[in-house]
Amino acid sequence: MTLFNIPSKVHGLIFDIDSTLYTHRAYADHQIEVLIRRLAERTGKRYEAMTAAIRDYRRQWEQDHGGVKISLANTFTAFGVSIEESIRWREDLIAPEQFLAPDPRLRQTLLELGQWAPLGIVTNNPVQIGRRTLRALGVEDCFRVVVGLDSCGVSKPHRLPFERVTEELGVEAPFCVSVGDRYDIDIALPLEMGMGGILVEGVENVYQLKLDDSGLSVRT
Repeated sequence: MTLFNIPSKVHGLIFDIDSTLYTHRAYADHQIEVLIRRLAERTGKRYEAMTAAIRDYRRQWEQDHGGVKISLANTFTAFGVSIEESIRWREDLIAPEQFLAPDPRLRQTLLELGQWAPLGIVTNNPVQIGRRTLRALGVEDCFRVVVGLDSCGVSKPHRLPFERVTEELGVEAPFCVSVGDRYDIDIALPLEMGMGGILVEGVENVYQLKLDDSGLSVRT
């Protein structure tokens, strides 16, 4: 876990969902696989060939943009799949309930954090999938705001979803902290917007977060 520019006073916490609020490789892989299979069917390619094409495109993008990574939704636009279509595919194909179960430790952590600051979500899945994932984890009621791919019609990293969540939380960016598992997608832009950031390796790091009147800290 790495902390970046944590403000002395934290009035809002913004979480990613996937591979942040749970650690479940099979579910993370499922989300990517079902979308690539749908794209392969549409283009008439074999799944393996489509996977290789996606991997090569993302690798080239990273090389062309100084090591910055690109989201899967933004990658799909290069293959003729609009954000609107990505939203429909994700709603049709992704099934969090088949993989995830309530996480009492996560719930307790979020309830404790929420006593000191409102909690929000920014996810690159549609709001429906985000809420279903939170519901499967038993934590949907811990979050005041859920901003998804269909809220602003753009995928992280983009300013609009983060501006939307801070507006709905009623907290200015310099008093917010963004928590996620991908620096380029979840952390870099919030830092540019004046927020703090916490890069996690999974939910085990989220369990360690503590917020009280002395500020945001990490349990050892």
